[in-house]
Amino acid sequence: MKNIGIILLVLGIGLTAFTSFKFFTTEKVVDIGALEITKEKPHYWTWSPLLGIALMAVGGVVIWQGGKK
Repeated sequence: MKNIGIILLVLGIGLTAFTSFKFFTTEKVVDIGALEITKEKPHYWTWSPLLGIALMAVGGVVIWQGGKK
């Protein structure tokens, strides 16, 4: 149970420190025979730092309850 709490705590710290994720997709703009023009389009996936804080709190509670046996 402590291992799950530690994983949640580390994941919460990571989500609080990094609040967005950027990735690219490639789409065809022009495709005429041998001529092909593509364009890379950026996409952003963002989340609130409160999500990371909540995960840290849950991880702390799991670690704390895991030690009480």
